[in-house]
Amino acid sequence: MPDGPAPKGLWTTAQVAAYLGVSARLIQRYRAEGTLTPTWETPKGHARWDIEDVQRQLQALRKRAD
Repeated sequence: MPDGPAPKGLWTTAQVAAYLGVSARLIQRYRAEGTLTPTWETPKGHARWDIEDVQRQLQALRKRAD
């Protein structure tokens, strides 16, 4: 992941969870399992997400499950 400040428009895990109506722990678990990959990571390891990218990743998961 690149160094420096997060690009504008990226969401925190809590924001993504609230938008999707799930818990932040679920997003964190999916990240730990490799189910979801954040768009960017801070130098201290905090995930930052592009919501459109998250939606694409979840759509791909749904298609695989069908």
